Amino acid sequence: MAINTLKRSLNLPLLTLYGLGTILGAGVYVLVGKVAGIAGLYAPIAFLISSIVAIFTGLSYAALSARYPRSAGEVVYINQAFSSATLSTWVGLCVIATGVVSAATMVNGFIGYLAVFIQIPSILAVTLIVAGITLIACWGIMESVTIAALITVLEIVGLLLVIYSLRVELLTLPDHWQSLLPPLNGDIWFGILLGAFLAFYAFIGFEDMVNVAEEVVQPQRTLPLAIIAALLMASALYILIALAAVLTLAPEVLSQSDSPMVKLIEHHNPKLTTTLGIISLVAIINGVLVQVIMGSRILYGMASQHFIAKLFSHVSTRTQTPTIATIFIAFIVWLLALGFPLVTLAKATSFIIIIVFSLVNFSLLIIRYREKPYRLYELL
Repeated sequence: MAINTLKRSLNLPLLTLYGLGTILGAGVYVLVGKVAGIAGLYAPIAFLISSIVAIFTGLSYAALSARYPRSAGEVVYINQAFSSATLSTWVGLCVIATGVVSAATMVNGFIGYLAVFIQIPSILAVTLIVAGITLIACWGIMESVTIAALITVLEIVGLLLVIYSLRVELLTLPDHWQSLLPPLNGDIWFGILLGAFLAFYAFIGFEDMVNVAEEVVQPQRTLPLAIIAALLMASALYILIALAAVLTLAPEVLSQSDSPMVKLIEHHNPKLTTTLGIISLVAIINGVLVQVIMGSRILYGMASQHFIAKLFSHVSTRTQTPTIATIFIAFIVWLLALGFPLVTLAKATSFIIIIVFSLVNFSLLIIRYREKPYRLYELL
């Protein structure tokens, strides 16, 4: 007999690593070269702009998650603000779309890094990775997030390894900082903003944290703190990596690489290429895993609140996970990963998520106008 209750088992460290893993797996391991190709030497500025936008939106999510700690968070927030089931449903579907598109993008990125080690047909690689992730996601939330947290630690080690290997280039920053500051030129800033638009995709992930709210211990306190911590750590790592990248290789070289992190290491420390390639593969797998978890929880939350078919609210009695929703999300990821190129998927994701973020920010303004503001400092 099925039950419809999720298991509360996620604490602050696990949730923070879960969110950080989503952000890191979705971004710098795959897109740093593409952003450099668009923004040129000013890629760090593009990442900085994106981080500022993401942090402000993260504060909105933090405030709303403290008020309404429910699965399908965005759906709940917008329904509370606008009292519109139709709008809430469409927003929920858009958020699911960003998750599956993001996961498909990372699967494509996985293929690029896998080619460093072995050449196998794309359809086989995509099928194997999606099938494996589906099994992990169905296993259980504590098990899935623990695996994600361990992989996140490995991701951080990998990024710190890149930063350490390129420390000589980073130490030249005082001599080159002026060349990294863009002039007041419209064409240059247009490129930077385009790069920031793509780089914003690298920060997608923190919003996923609110969708496991019903599996978090003390969610009113834990969720806001985890969101803010994950974003601050990701921002610092991204900007450092972007600086190291443009100080090491020409933007044209970075943009042509399907595995930019490996390319950076090859330039300075070829012996670490294999190690970083493996870490990159694992990092991308982690990103896909948490996106599948997120998408399934939104489907579950929407179904349990009667926005969509009740079928998706089914929870396994054995694992206490929404297995039907998980399998459905994984199937869509598999289809998209086989059919669309990486940059096209990333741009589509950025466009959708910016609309959703705007609605969430507006929802917070409406709710605060109607009610007494919820002060974030009271959570600390």
